[in-house]
Amino acid sequence: MSTIAFPFLQFHSAFLLLLNLLAAFAHCRVPSTLEGPFDPVTVPFDHSLRGNAVDLPPSDPRVRRRVRGFEPEQISLSLSTTHDSVWISWITGEFQIGFEIKPLDPKTVSSVVQYGTSRFDLVQEARGQSLIYSQLYPFDGLQNYTSGIIHHVRLIGLEPSTLYYYQCGDPALQAMSDIYYFRTMPISGLHSYPGKVAIVGDLGLTYNTTTTIGHLTNNEPDLILLIGDVTYANLYLTNGTGSDCYKCSFPQSPIHETYQPRWDYWGRFMQNLVSEVPIMVVEGNHETEEQADNRTFVAYSSRFAFPSEESGSSSTLYYSFNAGGIHFIMLGAYISYDKKAEQYKWLQRDLASVDRSLTPWLVATWHPPWYSSYEAHYREAECMRVEMEDLLYLYGVDIVFNGHVHAYERSNRVYNYSLDPCGPVHIAVGDGGNREKMAIKFSDEPGHCPDPLSTPDPYMGGFCATNFTFGPESEFCWDHQPDYSAFRETSFGYGILEVKNETWALWSWYRNQDSYKEVGDQIYIVRQPDICPVPQRVSGDFIASI
Repeated sequence: MSTIAFPFLQFHSAFLLLLNLLAAFAHCRVPSTLEGPFDPVTVPFDHSLRGNAVDLPPSDPRVRRRVRGFEPEQISLSLSTTHDSVWISWITGEFQIGFEIKPLDPKTVSSVVQYGTSRFDLVQEARGQSLIYSQLYPFDGLQNYTSGIIHHVRLIGLEPSTLYYYQCGDPALQAMSDIYYFRTMPISGLHSYPGKVAIVGDLGLTYNTTTTIGHLTNNEPDLILLIGDVTYANLYLTNGTGSDCYKCSFPQSPIHETYQPRWDYWGRFMQNLVSEVPIMVVEGNHETEEQADNRTFVAYSSRFAFPSEESGSSSTLYYSFNAGGIHFIMLGAYISYDKKAEQYKWLQRDLASVDRSLTPWLVATWHPPWYSSYEAHYREAECMRVEMEDLLYLYGVDIVFNGHVHAYERSNRVYNYSLDPCGPVHIAVGDGGNREKMAIKFSDEPGHCPDPLSTPDPYMGGFCATNFTFGPESEFCWDHQPDYSAFRETSFGYGILEVKNETWALWSWYRNQDSYKEVGDQIYIVRQPDICPVPQRVSGDFIASI
């Protein structure tokens, strides 16, 4: 071979390598909403994924009680409204379930947190309040429940982006927890954001749940948002008999029963994660849990700490908080939301108080989606959309997260069913792992458009979901994947939101069947305040729109 051939071969190899690198770069390139709207994409359902939607049994070591006496268990963190405050919650004592129960006395155990910036020097101390709750049924044969003692302690005066160590319990009883740690949120500002915010919905406590939480933990989130449907305790009778479909299996039940120990199992399973990473929860339909005297949402409202009072809300079902330069609004879909309701008035006040020079990103969450093309729960929350969408659009909400539909779907920017560059991106992540399995049918498939009469709204006293006055022959459903639907796929999983600066954020959706580093869907969501002006407040003063 001539000596001339060697340089040629080297050049040829380098050229091929460059082409491969360029191809790989093109394949890995992440699109942005600036390139949208995108043509709708549907990923075919993999039928091999339907298995394993089975609840963990009480005998599983991950859900059994591992403490003694009044030692703390089910330890969790949640945020207050700003970086300088967090809530720490835990439970002491054992629950009771049966026909004769005697509630524990919360006064018998103190609520104390010792904390500091060194695990060897927990010099600061905070005290809080404690409570118990009961789930009572006025029917013969149904068992009642009373919880252990639930403690909530608020730490204040914390430094931003700082690692704190803590232990909780009652030192007088020598009943203190191990030492845990957490990192506070960064201070609000244009260039200050939490690293990773995990978003998950409809979690439950199945073997799929364990996979979701394992994946999520490996991605090392700084904050977790759980968009409703926490434990699915209401898929059980009070004797512990469960079903994938409550109404199908127990049609003669005098009231929709629950098996409250499932909440305790869930709290024990989640402790390893949420004792060190704050979790913010908003209610789903499975948290309603009606009991005696028409009381609802009692377990949900008792077990978690919410920054309701700090954010001016009178209810645990809706509230708001800041995490760095993001303002999160958690809305209640199962409490009145019409324009005369207290929640709507609170939302008006909260949106008007947002300073976009400190929290440029505005993210809203609630359980049932407004923009979903699946047959399950199709247009179920239409009345809520009719009442609230204009207000959220006016104030320039950037992203909306929902659950409820047991699948994944991401929209184009949309407002009032029309593609709109200033509308939010709606993302449904109701695929956390629940027992009810996955949604696999689409409303635009022949024979799968729901009856409009199947969408009554109890909070508005009627129907809001009617036939479209535009689009596919003015029908109740589209005859193809709707234009607003950019990507949909049925698979268990969760998502990660990473805000990069005041205008760019990376959204990644992960499927349980993949490696935790492999994404199923990914896009940069880009704010455009130059073309989408919103009402602004700077240093508390209203300065109209920019």
